[in-house]
Amino acid sequence: MGRSLKKGPYVHPSLLRKISEMNKSGKKQVVKSWKRASMIIPEMIGHTIAVHNGKKFVPVYITEQMIGHRLGEFSATRYFRAHSGVAKKTEEAGTEGGSAAPAPKSA
Repeated sequence: MGRSLKKGPYVHPSLLRKISEMNKSGKKQVVKSWKRASMIIPEMIGHTIAVHNGKKFVPVYITEQMIGHRLGEFSATRYFRAHSGVAKKTEEAGTEGGSAAPAPKSA
């Protein structure tokens, strides 16, 4: 379920303050942020926000298509590394013995 419209989007106050200060001064610099739950608003367009993924900061350049999404959506926290050892074992077992199922014994 989404957030109520009467409440408005959640943006952490310190992040909003930093973005508004940069908009007033015209500066463009990377802002480090641990606020993954903050929603992307139109004032952030054109800025780069380094979002923490639990290990490092991932730079995210904000575009118009990102409005309404959360910062954490663009900074992956988990990476899948294939189970290559398991795949090799099953592949080798399938090619050696012909068919995988043993032949039924006749009486």
